[in-house]
Amino acid sequence: MKAYLDSSAVLGWLLQQPGSVSDWSRWEAGVSSELLLVEVARTLDRMQVLGELSDADIAEKHEALRKLLAKCTLVELRRKVLARAAGSFHTAVGTLDAVHLATALLWVEERDEPLVFLTHDKRLSLAARAHGLEVEGV
Repeated sequence: MKAYLDSSAVLGWLLQQPGSVSDWSRWEAGVSSELLLVEVARTLDRMQVLGELSDADIAEKHEALRKLLAKCTLVELRRKVLARAAGSFHTAVGTLDAVHLATALLWVEERDEPLVFLTHDKRLSLAARAHGLEVEGV
């Protein structure tokens, strides 16, 4: 089975946060939105500027991210995804989380292929469960 990688799950792993998903070997491949690249890059850059990560840390994190993404499919931010993200999700969902959830839901619908949705965000996890996705990480 494939796993959908939300930015919180990837950042939790990269930053070695307690309780983060650390074993990616259970899934044959990963799927995420192109948005993941922007969210992770902005977070790492912000942490470096604020002095929370050194240059060496940044190099290490970006190398680990490249290796992870080499095993992933990044879904383009297309109009269909954005239209789906603009719709209702039965629970309160922020803008960027809506893009991730819409991407995962469209992946499942268009390919008739199940995904495990990986997130450390409780609100996003509720929305994903409300739409029938299996969720891990929360």
